[in-house]
Amino acid sequence: MKLSRRECLELGALGAAGIAVGGCARVANHFAEHHRDAALPAGEVDETTRLVNRLTFGPRPGDVAAAKKLGQVAYVESLLKPDDKEDLRLQFLLNRLDVFQMDPYETQDIPENEVMRQLQQSAILRATYGQHQLRERMVDFWTNHFNIYGRKGLAAFRKAADETTVIRKHALDTFPNLLKASAHSPAMLIFLDNQGNVAGRPNENYAREIMELHTMGVKSGYTQKDVQEVARCFTGWVVERRFLRHRWAFRFDEELHDNGVKHVLGQTIPAGGGQKDAETVLEILSAHPATAHFISKKICDYFLGTDGDKWLGRTEKTYLATKGDIPAMLRPILTSCELIESPQILKRPFDYLVSALRSLDADTDGGSALQEHLVKMGEPLYQWPMPDGYPTKTSAWTGSMLPRWNFAYALSSGQIGGTGVDWGRLQHDGEAEKMFELTHARRASANDRELVRKVAEEFNQGDDGVVGAGFLCIASPSFQWR
Repeated sequence: MKLSRRECLELGALGAAGIAVGGCARVANHFAEHHRDAALPAGEVDETTRLVNRLTFGPRPGDVAAAKKLGQVAYVESLLKPDDKEDLRLQFLLNRLDVFQMDPYETQDIPENEVMRQLQQSAILRATYGQHQLRERMVDFWTNHFNIYGRKGLAAFRKAADETTVIRKHALDTFPNLLKASAHSPAMLIFLDNQGNVAGRPNENYAREIMELHTMGVKSGYTQKDVQEVARCFTGWVVERRFLRHRWAFRFDEELHDNGVKHVLGQTIPAGGGQKDAETVLEILSAHPATAHFISKKICDYFLGTDGDKWLGRTEKTYLATKGDIPAMLRPILTSCELIESPQILKRPFDYLVSALRSLDADTDGGSALQEHLVKMGEPLYQWPMPDGYPTKTSAWTGSMLPRWNFAYALSSGQIGGTGVDWGRLQHDGEAEKMFELTHARRASANDRELVRKVAEEFNQGDDGVVGAGFLCIASPSFQWR
């Protein structure tokens, strides 16, 4: 994905302004120069480094060497078949989050802001420390695909259960299973207003979004009549409000259901089907060629960027042949030459923040101080109000450079509460170029080395050289891309 010359100039100007706030104006000028002169970061990236960057949230020290030892195919297979084992530090941190230990109904006793904080904390911690990184990347992918705005109504209190039993459980399962779990999710049904979808006065919101955003995609051939008929099929799919023991669980209410004949995408659904009406719709949508196309395109673009269409046709065929088996769709893409050779992809703020933490082997609690940087970068987790999830286009994030670079300075200089870098553990010896190679998991190009030299000189004139090296590495143009 190439930026235009105008966008590069804007990035440089924003970066200069942002780093000036941190007290590094002269260093900012070097970055602005670098952005102006190069639309994309220069330098060769070896195959294993690119592979690890695309399949994970970025390498931690030693990850690339471990992947090289395994070999590409074995490395991909190890990521496609995750187990339940996790890092003990991660387990300890997650066990302290009440929203994942309590019944959804009981979480109402916790203030909404605290619930949102813990949800975001969990996402940051799992992405940073999770051993099964491909699963974490797919959790991020499906979280945006099946987006739920946490600030709508009581959605925040239901989102933890949705994250666990829908997204995380089925991230590397089959798409039909994932879709079915999402359709039964109280968080999703409430977010898209299906609680008010009853016989005689159907609410079309969920019906429309399940076709437009979750399965077939816009302009894929369905009609307004199809939306109306799907809405009728989902009448009575509500959330339990009566009994405390099952409060907020999915419930099918026969009395609210339209039991008449329906016609969806050319198929007749007989009268009297009850709950099975909507389950039949899920089967129709999951098996539809338009769904195969829509889901395949999103997956290909996620891993291959602007080269995604090169694998689109093959991935569609795999979807249809395997009935939406997600690992089967991913495997050929992740072992392909196109994955290694495809254009670089700009990291969204969440990707960028986590990759920085991982590259510097930082210790973090994922708490409010760190989350505030995501807010400033424009991607507070679970807070995209529209049902389509955060945008993926590069142009959507060019304005985030100022807060990105301020985050880089804050992280490097120890100004983020609950988050820090142990420079001694990294065996940093004061050579900025070696730090660059550590964080980027590759040798610095001539262009990179020149930038390193200039920035190191500026920091040696006043600021701590270690701070300068860390800041340089994660604020550099090349670190913004995977």
